[in-house]
Amino acid sequence: MLMLPLLLVSMDVSVLYFAVPEISADLEPTGTQQLWIFDIYGFVLAGLLMTMGAVGDRIGRRRLLLIGAAAFGAASLAAAYAHSAEALIAARAVLGIGGATLMPSTLALVRTMFTDPAQRAKAIALWSGVMTGGVALGSVMSGLLVEYFWWGSVFLVNLPAMALLLVLGPILLPESRNPSPGRFDRLSVPLSMAAVLPVIYGLKEITTDGWNVRYVVSITVGLLFAALFVHRQRTAASPMIPPALFRRRGFGPAVVLNLLSLFAMMGSAYFTTQYIQSVAGKSALEAALWALLPSVPIGLAAPLGTRLVAKGVSRATVVAAGFTIAAGGYVLLALAGTGSLWLLLTACGVLACGIVLATTQIMDLAMGAAPVERASTASSLMETGAEFGGALGMAVLGSIGTAVYRQEIPGSAPAPAHETLGGALAVAEQLPGRAGDVLATAAREAFTSGMHAAAIAGAALLLGAAALAAIMLRRVPGPEEPGTKNAGRADRLSPSGA
Repeated sequence: MLMLPLLLVSMDVSVLYFAVPEISADLEPTGTQQLWIFDIYGFVLAGLLMTMGAVGDRIGRRRLLLIGAAAFGAASLAAAYAHSAEALIAARAVLGIGGATLMPSTLALVRTMFTDPAQRAKAIALWSGVMTGGVALGSVMSGLLVEYFWWGSVFLVNLPAMALLLVLGPILLPESRNPSPGRFDRLSVPLSMAAVLPVIYGLKEITTDGWNVRYVVSITVGLLFAALFVHRQRTAASPMIPPALFRRRGFGPAVVLNLLSLFAMMGSAYFTTQYIQSVAGKSALEAALWALLPSVPIGLAAPLGTRLVAKGVSRATVVAAGFTIAAGGYVLLALAGTGSLWLLLTACGVLACGIVLATTQIMDLAMGAAPVERASTASSLMETGAEFGGALGMAVLGSIGTAVYRQEIPGSAPAPAHETLGGALAVAEQLPGRAGDVLATAAREAFTSGMHAAAIAGAALLLGAAALAAIMLRRVPGPEEPGTKNAGRADRLSPSGA
């Protein structure tokens, strides 16, 4: 019951990839509206995660999950039959609100339902695998549905699952909440959104359009509000995010390492999706099907870390090994040429397995360290960090790749070819005779060179993350070691976070 909404929420991140042409033909959105149709879901989701985490701790995680399921289902129906771009944008925004309630609630309920540390570790491993696989599955589902139905069908698939959750959730899922939550700090809500949204927006736009003063100002404004938000949490009588949560053994390092893992994962996705389509020359649906292959071994990697820790391998060793394996994936990516599709897919598989191996232990560490009363808050912090990490990875590694691409592309190429690989290929199609082939080949080689540079940077970052994990987690006990069996009952946080 908990995996089902999680799968759908993660799929909705990528479910519009292949529906855009039909949406454009039907609703005729402007360029700006088309961008908002894509981005509004992720922006609202990221901005509300911390708020919804705090709400879930107060009113009950199951109750918030069911409210979110109803909102998600209603918004899916509205999106499927939207008759204008504005209506679709509004429906996608409500989907983001629903997603922000569902994601922290599912992980928080895993924390409260599985009181045995070993069982909780297995459940979180499954949670991580479903979360990662859902993003990859969303694009393929989109392609298949649009191929045989109309674009609204990509939203209607949510309805049966949400109806099932609303019927069986009250029967199968136990309710849990913080018995002494204190007063709700309303001021923290706008402060948290003002901190998250401008930074996520700036990072995403830098990935798309390159560095611009407007985007730098947006990130700076977000960071200023983040400082105000932190100050508020330290001084408020009943803060939304208790500072004491970060003093729990292992929680702070888990947030940092989770951010780094998503930095690496999303940074690689920026290049691999373009490579399969624009370098390997696959169609959109073919590219989505090829992109599924690296997700196959994730099902094996997710529970592997749990088994290793259960057999006595330290958590620090498993996380460091996961990051090191993922770094090996980036090394393979740096060796992939313009005709190396299978090597690229292998690199993606190795990278994904390493990241999932690490993140399953990181998530279990964070949720085990958090008191039951703050399970939703802890979950929302981890997922907010993941959103930041993903956006930062795409911006930083994407910028490295773009800089190398523009340096490598021939100076005589037309101006649009200097911006992106897609622009170069579009220009190449219009050039007569062999000139078009020469430009397309040069652009693909330049893009691949940029991918190599970003891969080297990604490998260096992951090796640093491995060293950081070995140092920061070396004294953190495993899920079955002394000091963790009663984590759910000991050290309860007061409303003030003390």
